[in-house]
Amino acid sequence: MQRTAARTAFANVLVNTLIANVTTSFLWFALTFWVYIETQSVLATGIIGGAYMLFVAFFAMVFGTIVDRNRKHTVMVLSSLLSASAFLIAGLLYLWQPESQLLNLGGPWFWLFSVIILFGGVIEQLRNIALSTTVTLLVEEDKRANANGLVGTVQGIAFMVTSVFSGLSIGFLGMGWTLVIAIGAMVVTFVHLLFVRIPEEAPQPDPNASSALDFRGSVTAIRLAPGLFALIIFSTFNNLIGGVYMALMDPYGLTLFSVQMWGLVLGVTSTGFIVGGALVAKFGLGKKPMRTMLLVVMVMGLLGAVFMIREWWPLYALGIWVYMALIPPVEAAEQTVIQKVVPFTRQGRVFGVAAAMEAAAAPVTAFLIAPIAEFAIIPYMDSSAGQRQWGWLLGEGEARGIALICLFAGLIMVAAAGLAFLTRSYRKLTELYAEAPPVIDDAAEGVGSDRESGVADAGPPVRGIPPTTPGPLG
Repeated sequence: MQRTAARTAFANVLVNTLIANVTTSFLWFALTFWVYIETQSVLATGIIGGAYMLFVAFFAMVFGTIVDRNRKHTVMVLSSLLSASAFLIAGLLYLWQPESQLLNLGGPWFWLFSVIILFGGVIEQLRNIALSTTVTLLVEEDKRANANGLVGTVQGIAFMVTSVFSGLSIGFLGMGWTLVIAIGAMVVTFVHLLFVRIPEEAPQPDPNASSALDFRGSVTAIRLAPGLFALIIFSTFNNLIGGVYMALMDPYGLTLFSVQMWGLVLGVTSTGFIVGGALVAKFGLGKKPMRTMLLVVMVMGLLGAVFMIREWWPLYALGIWVYMALIPPVEAAEQTVIQKVVPFTRQGRVFGVAAAMEAAAAPVTAFLIAPIAEFAIIPYMDSSAGQRQWGWLLGEGEARGIALICLFAGLIMVAAAGLAFLTRSYRKLTELYAEAPPVIDDAAEGVGSDRESGVADAGPPVRGIPPTTPGPLG
C-alpha cells in the first residue's frame, strides 16, 4: 500500500511539473522570440538568457535550503503561487505601458518587464530541486536512474510543447494574449497541487543551519563524497560551453526560419529530448553513470562543433534533435550520483549548490559571447578576410560568425570531457557510487529521518554527519 501510494504521488508530481514547466518555458521562450523579432538584437536575447541563469545562480542555494527544511508538497505549492503572482504583475505592466516602451532597450520598462517574467520562471527551479529530492523519497534506489529518465522525458515534452506554441503565440496572438495563457496555466498547477498528496514526514530541523543560505552545510555534505565537488565543477564548465548555445541558438535559428517556423522546428527537434529521456527510463545509465555522462558529453561536443558547419537547415535541425537526445542522460547521471552518495536530509542543499554553480557559468558565457559575436566575430566573418580564412570550412551564409564560435566551443567540450576521465576524482566517485549503501530503501522508511549514505560511518558524528577525509580533487 505504501509503495502504491508512493508511485501515485510520484506520477502526480510529474504531471504537475509538466504543466508548470510548460507554462514557465512557454513565457520565457515567448519573451525571447518577441524581443528578437521586434528589436533584431542578439545582444538583448543574450542578456535575457544570461539574466535567467544569473537569477537561478542567485536563488538556487536558498531554494535548496528551503527544500530541506520543508515538506516537498509545501515547496511545490509555494513555487506555483509565486510564479503565478509574477506573471500576473507582468500582465498588469503590459496593460499599463505601451509596447513601444516595453521594447525600448534603453528604458527602464523593458528591464522591469523582463525581470518580472524571468523571476516567475526562475521560481520553477524551487520545484525542480524539490522534484530531485522527491525521486529519492518515493523511488527505490535501483529504479532512480529510470525515474530521472522519466523526469527528462517530462522536461522534453514541456520543451516541445512550449517551443511550438511560444512561436505560434507570439506570431499570431502577440505578447498580451501569451501572458493571459501563462497566468491561466499557472493557476491550474496551483489548483492541481491542492489535490496531490506526498507521503512524507515533516523534516527534522538542522541545528547547524540557522540561516536561509546554509552554504556551510552544503559544502560539508559535498566534501563527504570524494569526487563529488569535481563532478559539480565539471558540470559547471560544461555549462560555460552551454552558455554559447544559449546566447546564439535562437538568433541562428531565426536567421534560417520565420518565428512561427522556428517554434515548430524547436518543437519537432525537442522530441529528441523525449527519446533520450525515454531511453534512460527504459535502460538506465549502466553501473557507471559517471562514465556514461562523460562519453555522452564528448559526443555532444563533436555534434556542437559541426551542426552549424554549413548553413543548411536540415543539418541544423538534425543536430539540435540529436543534441537534445543527449541532454537527459547527462542530467540524469549527475542526479543519480547525488541521490546515491548524499544523505537525503541534505540533498536539497547539494542540488541547490550544484544548480547555483552550474547556472552561474552560463550567464558568464552568454554575456561575453553575445556582444563579442555581434560586434566582432559576425562582422569579421562577413568581411572578405574572414571568408577567405574560414570559408573552406564553414562555407557561406549570413551567420558564419555564429558557426565559428560554436565550432570552437564544441571542440573545447570534447577536450574537457576527455581530460576528466584521467582525474583521480573520476575514479574516486565511481568507486564511491558502486560501494555506497542505499539512502532510503523505500518511501515508508527514512522519510524525515537522518540516515546517512554514501560514506560509511568512520567514527563519532561531527555536526550530525559522519566525518571522512575527502580525497584530492582533479
